[in-house]
Amino acid sequence: MMWTLYIGTVGAAVVPEYAKWGLIAVKETQQRYQADIIDYLHVGRTYLSANKAEEKFKLWIRTKDGSEFGVYVYLQFNPAHDTEYTIRYERVG
Repeated sequence: MMWTLYIGTVGAAVVPEYAKWGLIAVKETQQRYQADIIDYLHVGRTYLSANKAEEKFKLWIRTKDGSEFGVYVYLQFNPAHDTEYTIRYERVG
């Protein structure tokens, strides 16, 4: 009987730049609408000026009464310091 042993390395998971803002978007949206997030999409980042960027997310939520709808969540922040400026919501549908 022959045994073969494979030794490999497990790579570290890469955390996307927007992950911090995605967690904030989910948490704040759940609180604002008192709802569950059932889908999440990072739409993208836009640089508005040298010291202001905006992350955009689309969240699909389900309220306690069972209704579902989408919400765009916009987070503006200073990318140099990674600090939040504002959060804005836009309901879809």
